[in-house]
Order: sequence, then structure tokens, then C-alpha cells
Amino acid sequence: MSKKNTRIVISGGGTGGHLFPALAIADALKKIDPAVELLFVGALGKIEMDKVPAAGYKIIGLDIKGLQRSFTTDNLKFPVRLIKSLLKAFSIVRSFKPDVAVGVGGYASGPLLYAASLKGIPTVVQEQNSYPGITNKLLAKRAIKICVAYEGMEKFFPADKLMLTGNPVRQDILEIGGKREEAFAHFNLSPEKKTIFLTGGSLGARTLNEGVLNHLEEFKDGNVQLIWQCGKFYYNSLKEKFNEQDYPNVKLLEFVSRVDLAYAAADVMIARAGASTISELCLVKKPAVLVPSPNVAEDHQTKNAMALVSKQAAILVKDEIAKSELIPVTLRLLNNEDKKQKLAENLGKLALLNSADVIAKEILKLVKR
Repeated sequence: MSKKNTRIVISGGGTGGHLFPALAIADALKKIDPAVELLFVGALGKIEMDKVPAAGYKIIGLDIKGLQRSFTTDNLKFPVRLIKSLLKAFSIVRSFKPDVAVGVGGYASGPLLYAASLKGIPTVVQEQNSYPGITNKLLAKRAIKICVAYEGMEKFFPADKLMLTGNPVRQDILEIGGKREEAFAHFNLSPEKKTIFLTGGSLGARTLNEGVLNHLEEFKDGNVQLIWQCGKFYYNSLKEKFNEQDYPNVKLLEFVSRVDLAYAAADVMIARAGASTISELCLVKKPAVLVPSPNVAEDHQTKNAMALVSKQAAILVKDEIAKSELIPVTLRLLNNEDKKQKLAENLGKLALLNSADVIAKEILKLVKR
């Protein structure tokens, strides 16, 4: 009787911050064991349902959503969605028969990891942030291993389960050296001009977008150009607000699929302070102005950003003043070569390398066990 291939299920998503580490872990597993069988479980209607198949992996969606902070009729449907998702998760576990279940955060990881743990399947939680979400806090009680990106996480998780791994990032981001010429050609920008890459994440960030709108004239004729990932919620309305032909130095994009080229082109970054973004900045060593989102649990993005700011590795602009101050602060940084170099050096000292490989090897150890 032939030995069956190792089977791993990876659950979670909802945002790029959860999804891209999951894809990096999957790629690392495939690199170590090309025969491994991988299945993703995500939330219907979320980013993973498109991006996972595009990356070459199979995904099954659960009809699960989180509770809204304010009362909505959607909240009344939560118990029904949760029960349906749990039943489907048990069905997935029975049919796929994973050797290990991995949760990366997000609503879908809850039902899947809970079902797997009840069936005696070892589970791994990967927590990206300095302040964990409620799903991962609950799942950690049943997990065998909890992979984290920040020190001091024993405040939230059992210390004997913790492993400091850093956050996995996509392989293409680690390979931006020598891509500047390709990058400027890809975005149709000038290699002679200084370049800012702004990203509000896959969904976009209203404050960052309004900060640019308030200072568009800075990019009209100057020696500065902008790669502007505005997010799918804002793209159509922003296209109506300015004529791109009047602003050849501005490349407005709903989503940057070749983020490696955006990093390669950038002299300075503007971003929210999500955990994946922080990890990427440390690895690519790009000076950044961070605007933590105020709309996250326990203000964890400010904590993420301060982990860099306290080491003189980034600049923080508060959300409430970003509409007026973001672009002026960024332009001052862009023109300060000493400051940029210092930030880049300090970022490099904070990088945790090979996170995806480390996590993948830990997952495969559980299979052997």
C-alpha cells in the first residue's frame, strides 16, 4: 500500500494582511515537499476567494462574517452563519483528512481549526500582529504551536506554545534587487525622479487617499512621482476626481499585483501599519511614513508602528492629522538622504528572515509526530 501524500489545510484571510502570509507558507511547504497536498479554506466574498486560485491553489469558501461593532441586521444572521460554517468545516476535515491544520487569522480560520482540533488533528496558529485578534486567542487554547512576529506575546498566549518566527512574506518581495529598471518600465514612470509608493492595503484607506487628494498639486510638475494603490472601494470615485492626463507623475491603481516592482521603484513608502506591511518594510529596508488605522482592535496598528518608531526605523503620522500632514512629512523625508539611510539601516536590523520556511518546517514536524 503506497504512502499517501502529506495534506495540509490552511484557513483564514479576509485581508491581504492575513492572506499573503498564508500564501507564503503554502509556497514554502511546496518548496520543501513538492508532493504536499494543500487546501485553503476562506470566507466567501473575501479577497482569498480570488487570490488563492490565481496563485494556483484550491480553496473552499465558508459563509462566515464577523460581528459588526454597531448593530446591523447582519449581526442577527451571525449564529446561523456560524453553525453552517462549523458544519461545513467538519465536512471539509472529514473529506480532505488533513495531517495538520493551519490558521492565519480571519473569520474562516475559527470554524476550520475548531473542527480539526476536535478530530484530533494538530493545529498551528500564525499570529501576525502585536495584539492578537479574538479568533486566534480562542484557537490558541487548542493549538499545538503558535507562530508569532513580536516578542512578549506570552501576555496573550501560553508561553510553552510560542515560537518567534516573524511574518512570512511573498518570495518575489525578497527578490527586488536589480528590478528598478523593470519597475519604472512596468509603471511607465521616470527612473530620474524620486518615487513614493502609497498603499492602503487591498481594500484601501480613506485617510491616505484624502491626504493625496489634498496635495495633488505637489505631483503635477515636480520631480516626484507616486504609485498610488487606493483600494477597490475608492478607485472609481477617485478616477472621477482628477484627470490622470493632468498628472503624469501619478499612477492611480486599484491594486498593485506586482508589489515587488512597486517596492523596487520606491524611494519612500506610505502605508498603514498592518503586521505584514511592517514585516515587508523590514525585509526590503524601505524608509516609510506609517499611518496606523484607528479602526482596529486595541489600536494594534499603533503598537505595530511603534515597534519601528522606537528603534528609529520609521516615521509615524497620526490618522487624525494625516489629511493635512501626510504628504508634507513624506516629501521632507524624501529629500533627506541621511534620514532615509538611517531608517533603512535600522529596518534591516529588525528583519526576521526566512519566516515562511521556518513555519513550514514546523508544520511538517507535526506531520511526522
